[in-house]
Order: sequence, then structure tokens, then C-alpha cells
Amino acid sequence: MIIFNNFFKLNFLFIFLIILISCIGFAALYSAADGNFYPWSVRHLVRFCALFIFMLFIALIDIKLIYKYAYPFLLLCLILLLSVEVIGSLGKGAERWIKIFGISIQPSEIIKIGILLSLAKYYNNIKYENIGNIIYLFFPILIIGIPFVLTLLQPDLGTALTILILGIMVMFISGVKIWKFIVGSISALILIPFLWNYIKPYQQKRILSFLNPENDPLGQGYQLIQSKIALGSGGFSGKGFLQGTQSYLEFLPEKQTDFIFTLIGEEFGFIGTIFVLILFSLIILICFYISFRSFHIFGRVLSLGIACNIFLYVLLNMSMVTGLMPVVGIPLPLISYGGTAMLAVMISFGLLLNIDINYNNKKLEK
Repeated sequence: MIIFNNFFKLNFLFIFLIILISCIGFAALYSAADGNFYPWSVRHLVRFCALFIFMLFIALIDIKLIYKYAYPFLLLCLILLLSVEVIGSLGKGAERWIKIFGISIQPSEIIKIGILLSLAKYYNNIKYENIGNIIYLFFPILIIGIPFVLTLLQPDLGTALTILILGIMVMFISGVKIWKFIVGSISALILIPFLWNYIKPYQQKRILSFLNPENDPLGQGYQLIQSKIALGSGGFSGKGFLQGTQSYLEFLPEKQTDFIFTLIGEEFGFIGTIFVLILFSLIILICFYISFRSFHIFGRVLSLGIACNIFLYVLLNMSMVTGLMPVVGIPLPLISYGGTAMLAVMISFGLLLNIDINYNNKKLEK
């Protein structure tokens, strides 16, 4: 009966936005396959339907269970991340995936949820005046630092930096003073020249091609040049659905994953890209609304953390395809083809809906 009553408390506007963004992804993947449902659109739809049910399950369970098992979930994610070193499969120069019952999973995406849950629980349990105390910074740094290092070793520089930035953003919104981050940022900038020789050669090439893609137009700079051409050729209103020449003539690489936003820009132009941006902005605004509405710190921090995570996905993907940052392989949520990223995003949306239903629950265990 409680689950039945909670169902009608769901934020149906938020759910509608999720479905709408996923439909855009379905259409974009259909176009990326030259007007075919296979191999990407059908799989995208099946994954979304299965994960949509899973999202509703997470939304309707007791929030006390989510709170109770926040740390064990992080530990499980860490075990999966460590297992990449042992049984991980190689792809694009790095070991990032493991197979569980024949399904490929990228633990570095899932662990972001574990970090958000653990930090939200941690800051829910300590007094506000202790947040900035050096002693109380040790555990959050450990929660962020271990996944960051393990992801960096795969090597997956883009996801590792995302984990680091996400963790720092959550610590900041939880009340850690900004001067501590400024000191850390200055220290990181000083270390960059010394760390250059320790990153992989292909990562160095990506950074150099970002700074000047024309130096290697048929190599590392190829993706970025073709992406800019496709986006620019879309103009204000685009060339029309299934009319993108850059993608149809196979000039645009990875058009189903990293560069799906470029395909949308070519076919639907400035109007299409702004529409996608508005949808994601509404998602993030609802995350903020749920956070401000929550009576407990756990819900506030977790909601804002999820907002930050979605913001980073969108910002980094769009910056990557427009040449504002190096190509690092960050997907566009619910639009890019990929199961693990969709799994992580749908889990986070389920958690957000759960917080919205239980916004006035003050009886979380400490």
C-alpha cells in the first residue's frame, strides 16, 4: 500500500523529461545507423525500458535502505573497479570494462554513484561546524582519492578527472571552505609539468591535438576537425533528419557515442542543440528544487551531487565536440549509445525521485 501511494507522489514532469531525452537518443542513433534500427537504436530502447523499471524500483523503496547501504555500495563499486586490473577487457588503449554474466560494465561510471551516496551520508552524520576541520576532510578525500587513482591507472584520464571534479564539487556544496580548493588547485597546476611524462602517449597526443588540431588533420586532430565541420554545416535549423552528410559519408567518427551531439547539431542545427540544452537544464533545475525541498542533509547533498554529475556529463561532452576541451570520451546522458553510462544515470534518477517522495523524512538512521 505504501509503494502504491508513493507511486502517485512521483515527479511525473521529471519522468517525462527523462523519456523525452531518451527518445531523442533513440532517433539520433537511428540516424547514426543510416536510417536503421540496428545495431544501436533497438538496443538503446531495450536498455532504457529495462532500466526505467529499475529506476522506478529504486524510487519506491524505503529511503532508509538507501541510506543504510551507502557505504557497502561504495565498497562493492571499489571491488568492481579493482577487478578491472585482473579481468578487465581492453578497449581503445585502456582496460575499462569487465564482463558480468556476459554483460560488459564500466565500473568507473557506477562508482560515481557510490561516491555521491557515501559523501551524502557522511555529511549528514557530522555537525556543520566540523565540516571544515582538517580531521573531518580525511574520509571524503579517501572516498574520492581511491577511485580517482584506480581509474587513472586503467588508464582513463577523462573519467578520473570527472570523479575528482565531482567529488570536489560535492565537498564544496557541503560546506568546505573555498580557500582549501584554491590551495589544492594551485598545487595541482604546479605539478602538471612534472606529471606530463607520466601520462600515456595517446593522452599527450589528444591534448596536443586539442591545442592545435590542424597539426595532425588526418590523425589525432581528425575527430575534432570533422566535428566542427558537422556542427557548422548544420546552421540555424539544420539539414534535416537523416540528411547529415558528415555522418552519412562516414567522416564523423564515433557518431553513436562521443559525437552524437554533433550529429544532432548537423541535422537539427542551432535550434536542435539549444532544445537539447534546455531539456538538460530543466533536469538540473529539478535536481536543485528537490534538494532545496528536502528536510534532511542526505537528500540535499545527494540531489545536488546528482545535479553536478549530470552537469559535468553535458558540459564535458559538448565542450569536447565543440573543441573547447580535448576528446576524453564522455557520453551525453540517455542520448549516446552505451549501457553503463545509462545504468549510472538511471540509478541516480531513481535516487532523486526517492528523495523527492521522502523529502520530509527526518528519521534517517545515523
